[in-house]
Amino acid sequence: MEQTKALNSLEPFVLLSKSATSPRAAADLITQATSASNTYVFAELLQTTNIQLLRRAPAEYSSYLTLLEIFAWGTWADYTSTPELPQLSDQQSHKLRQLTLLQLSQNPNSLTYANLLKALSLPTVRALEDLVISAIYAGLLSAKLDTLAGRADVSSVSPLRDLRPQSVPQMIEVLDDWDSRCVGVLGDIEVQMKEIRRRAAERRKKDRQMENILERAMNGDKGGKRAAAEDGLVHTDASDEMDIDDVLGRGGVRNAKRGGARFNGGGRR
Repeated sequence: MEQTKALNSLEPFVLLSKSATSPRAAADLITQATSASNTYVFAELLQTTNIQLLRRAPAEYSSYLTLLEIFAWGTWADYTSTPELPQLSDQQSHKLRQLTLLQLSQNPNSLTYANLLKALSLPTVRALEDLVISAIYAGLLSAKLDTLAGRADVSSVSPLRDLRPQSVPQMIEVLDDWDSRCVGVLGDIEVQMKEIRRRAAERRKKDRQMENILERAMNGDKGGKRAAAEDGLVHTDASDEMDIDDVLGRGGVRNAKRGGARFNGGGRR
């Protein structure tokens, strides 16, 4: 939604660029576009012919093209470190700081008040908090100010920064790597699920076998112990006799709870 709004706000300047045939007119158009409210993406304007012609214009005009590129994908630090750029108005300074805040929000560890004050060249904490609040109301990001911890906690950021040239191949590489890792994780999960199903089937089989043995024992089947041994549930040598009795005994107790006094009476006889 915010991206559509930003694109619609830029559209009049894209149309005006067709008539900005002189370097001065193109430079003035860049100033207007970067000062206007709700213009936060500039790639479409950057791609227009008359704006690109500023690359061959005298330095006093070509610097406006550099400035527009900074608004498109740069930061406040890029502006302050690049010499001979046009002086920014208050509106432009405010907007470039907002756009820089979007960029910094990609790294949550950089959102302490100390880091933000330095990165944005702001004099006071109050000025920083006012900037963050203005970005929230403009729909650029969702955030909360933690004044006690001295940091901004950003939960979401609007996709309102243009891509740097040649950044798409790098993004594709990152996405391919992420896709490979997802496929690997899904494969590991599938293997674990198969193993869980196998173990569950084995437990169900053993439970059914035990229930059959205990039922035969409850019904007076003298071959109950022998069946247990044949099913591999208990051992039949002398040293393990108690194991067999324990298995049948436990089953007897469990079934006695189901059968009530009838089984206990039989036990006394």
